[in-house]
Amino acid sequence: MAQLLSRESQIVQAEHAIDLKHLLRISSRTFSLGIERLPKRLSNAITIAYLLLRVSDYIEDERHIPTSKKIDLLNHWANVLVGEASAYSLIEVMEFSATMSPDAYVAREIVGLIQALNNISEGPRTIIIQNVHASTLGMAYWVERGPRIADEDDMDSYMHEVAGRPGFLVTRLFAVYSKSVKTRIGRLLPLARECGLALQTVNIIRGLKKDYERGWIFVPESFCAAVNISRHDLFDPRFQKEALQVVEMLVKKADGHLKSATQYYKALPPWKHAIRLSCLYPLLFAIRTLAVSRKNDQVLQGAAKISRDEVRRIVRDSTIWGWSNVWVDGYIRRLEVVENL
Repeated sequence: MAQLLSRESQIVQAEHAIDLKHLLRISSRTFSLGIERLPKRLSNAITIAYLLLRVSDYIEDERHIPTSKKIDLLNHWANVLVGEASAYSLIEVMEFSATMSPDAYVAREIVGLIQALNNISEGPRTIIIQNVHASTLGMAYWVERGPRIADEDDMDSYMHEVAGRPGFLVTRLFAVYSKSVKTRIGRLLPLARECGLALQTVNIIRGLKKDYERGWIFVPESFCAAVNISRHDLFDPRFQKEALQVVEMLVKKADGHLKSATQYYKALPPWKHAIRLSCLYPLLFAIRTLAVSRKNDQVLQGAAKISRDEVRRIVRDSTIWGWSNVWVDGYIRRLEVVENL
């Protein structure tokens, strides 16, 4: 009987086996560059964590899902993560639009993702569940609260749920799989949230128009009030001068977070090159994106971004020299000047 149950279990697992690497690549070409360089077990754990968070992102961001349904789905998903509901019960009530986004493809594989999560060891599994669960509930709170970002504290509170918590998650996973990182955990954790806030602030700058089109403006009302416009005036050509002043406030905020994120990177052991690169790639991409966004009216049209050639050049250069903190400092100074690359 035990053998029969084992064989049936294997059949169920085989039916829902998924290609984690493929899902990672279609959901994020930039993050996959660093994650795939990590040692196998660490890479697998962070891939699973990342994809689980993309499920939460899908539910939060999908335009066609009504707000009340999003809240229910996010809470349902949180229950699935802690084992209080089945993945099958969630997939039955999930909604997918006719045009499937990368996140939708990931969300469609909930059953396989939960299976992959259950297949890793207890320590990293617990870290992933705790952090993804908390982040998902945080997203549910903000969906229910609505797109009202009064000031910078509100903005940071939102970003903490969607990016700050994942910063803690990744750092704790690094520590599980690397003793040398574990010895530095006291230095790294206070900076881990800043890493998430840095990347998220740059994402907000990049996605200003796209977020506006789906009904969200993550720019604090206080930033707009400082130049005597409303948040909705950001996309009115008549207020372009004032809007660019607001963008500059966001750039300044992102720059502060990125400086802390750089300190996080430099605190990682130099000999853990793969771990460092998994952090360095997105850090340098964000720094470069911020440089091309500064005083650029294309930001308000959703068209300010770095080229694929720049991405390849950053990956090449940092892969060779990223072990050196001195080199990283100099390279960042080059990235911050638009004409230098």
